[in-house]
Amino acid sequence: MNGGAGLARHLGQVVFIPHTAVGDVVSCRVTKAKKNFLQAEVIEILKPATVRRQPNCPVAGVCGGCQWQHLPYPEQLRWKESLFRESLTRQCGSEPDRILPIIPAADEWNYRSRVQIKCHNSPAGFVTGFYRPKSHLVVPIEQCPIIAPELNRLLVQLRHVINHTPYASDIQQLDLAVDDHGQCSALIHYSGSDSVSLAGLLKGEKLAADLLIKAAGSSKLIKVCGDGVMQIAVDSPPIQLNYAVGGFTQINLQQNLALIDYLLGLAELNGSEHVLDLYCGMGNFSLPLARLAKHVIGVEESKLSIEMARQNSRLNEIKNVDFYSQPAEGALTFFSQQQVINLLVLDPPRSGAAVTMKELLEKPVKKVLYVSCDPQTLARDLSVLVNGGYDLVSSQPFDMFPQTHHCESVTLLLYRS
Repeated sequence: MNGGAGLARHLGQVVFIPHTAVGDVVSCRVTKAKKNFLQAEVIEILKPATVRRQPNCPVAGVCGGCQWQHLPYPEQLRWKESLFRESLTRQCGSEPDRILPIIPAADEWNYRSRVQIKCHNSPAGFVTGFYRPKSHLVVPIEQCPIIAPELNRLLVQLRHVINHTPYASDIQQLDLAVDDHGQCSALIHYSGSDSVSLAGLLKGEKLAADLLIKAAGSSKLIKVCGDGVMQIAVDSPPIQLNYAVGGFTQINLQQNLALIDYLLGLAELNGSEHVLDLYCGMGNFSLPLARLAKHVIGVEESKLSIEMARQNSRLNEIKNVDFYSQPAEGALTFFSQQQVINLLVLDPPRSGAAVTMKELLEKPVKKVLYVSCDPQTLARDLSVLVNGGYDLVSSQPFDMFPQTHHCESVTLLLYRS
């Protein structure tokens, strides 16, 4: 399996076929021919694999959100762990026993606390759903089995309110979220010219959610109701983390707690360390780390996230942390000139952190904790470090995204000084 697709061979050439399982016998159609491989789509499953199950969602295989609903959860975990181990051993030369068994999610369904719903106004009414893979065609959904029940209820309400109104044609996306307390929010992306009337319509419905409008051409959000602030708790005793509607948080809140606990254990801080946390967001790792370190610097390009991180440090009375709104690139070089960095924590986007890898060769840090959501860019980045004086001590995959091929992980590296 690659990128969630099954792998077959035809006349010696590799063929990737999405939504298949090992052991399936299928009739398929080639959709794209590359120099080294073919891409195909299933026409008919002639003989299903013994491990195959009936997907829980009627549009599984059509919607672009899930790739593996047809696989039982233990089988999903087996493949994620196997593919993750293969990526790191093949590209980084890591010893297989350094890759630890995957940590499952507590629930394979209804785990998503954040979701972007795509919208389209059709003659039949206001359609909400997700894009078909590699297109901008919206696949309609009534309910999504991987998002929180509160968000499914809110989606039904919003679709009913917006349907057959003058605003429906100008709403392209709904950003929905729910926090630890069950508080919901909706950010409505609106490209029309009458935000005031849309706000009036929404306010009159008195939905049990914070509602905001993001109008085209404006960076400011229009608050319809609520203050637009969500809250989660992490660590023990709890640290309360506020974040703005539309801001970044991990989508699986239960796994986020496990991720933080695991990372703190690997950090092994004794109160004397200086820590640099890149891509720190609203302080998800920075503030728990600051409880155990001498000083923490958090770096995040988003000014909104840094504003929330500073508010969170004050809210929790954690004073040995400073937050800076700037790109992660160059941050290690800059801050290591001011003080010795004992621990670097980074949680980059799927594109990885190639520039920071080069900085780590020029400005070595004794301990590095790399949190990744993409095994391919992780393997690319780690290969730079393991060939440049760092030992890969362990890499722990987490299943943050059941029903998909995506995999989160935490990797510990030590510099050979």
